[in-house]
Amino acid sequence: MSTPPVTTTTSIKPAATVLGIAVGTLLLFTSVNLITNPRVATTTTIPVVVGALPVDTTSTALSGCELPGNPPADISDSLVVPELTSIVGGPTWKGKGAGGFDCSQKLRTASAMADVLAFYKAHFVARGWKLFSEGPAAKSGAQQLLFQRAGSDTFYWIAGLTVTASTTGKVDYTFRLYQGPGLV
Repeated sequence: MSTPPVTTTTSIKPAATVLGIAVGTLLLFTSVNLITNPRVATTTTIPVVVGALPVDTTSTALSGCELPGNPPADISDSLVVPELTSIVGGPTWKGKGAGGFDCSQKLRTASAMADVLAFYKAHFVARGWKLFSEGPAAKSGAQQLLFQRAGSDTFYWIAGLTVTASTTGKVDYTFRLYQGPGLV
């Protein structure tokens, strides 16, 4: 004669207890977060760069390369020129649409070439741009700086300047701003 198998019941109480503790902990920390509601203060402090040419805070030299909403405010607000900079002609457009934005502006600054290049290196890096190329331009051999920055519009933006002429106390250069295809 055989004996019937022993019957056992499996309780879900231990698993339910663990689940209850997890849900309780989640509710506790969510409540604490909602009650205290810590907020991060945003700042619009403009960086102070010591030793470089001063920024022309009233200049509209690059406004010809701005369209409504393009480039986004985080990019356009970081575009600066040194004092004593003037426009030489109107902007040149190669594209105005999203993903195809490409504008250049010829500028003249009453300063030495080394000071102008140092200005852009110091001020653009302080405003979140990454300098990724410095030296002679591929086609012309003229001095060139290229910067990159991610914009709030999900595009990478490239800002560059290429010196076209330099004499004592005067630098002519082309400032170009365009949307890059991706991270350089």
